[in-house]
Amino acid sequence: MTNSPRSPFLFLEFHCPDCGSDVGFRSRSRTFSERYLLPLFLLQPVRCKDCFRRDYRLIFTRVNDGSSDTGSRVPAVIQPTASKRNVA
Repeated sequence: MTNSPRSPFLFLEFHCPDCGSDVGFRSRSRTFSERYLLPLFLLQPVRCKDCFRRDYRLIFTRVNDGSSDTGSRVPAVIQPTASKRNVA
């Protein structure tokens, strides 16, 4: 028997039911019930990184903390190409 640092029985893996992505992150608690009642049921709000669907998962589900990659969902600013016409 091997001692692995990640036991499959201790943590669950995140899988989005809409897009099937396996990358998710913790979402901010919005309401009183999300902040105080969900922890009583061992739940937390989780958002999919690809399709941004928000869902509730067990606190044992392995997800990112959400602070490391929040800027990636904002699209880059597209710079207009320089025009070759001379406009007076």
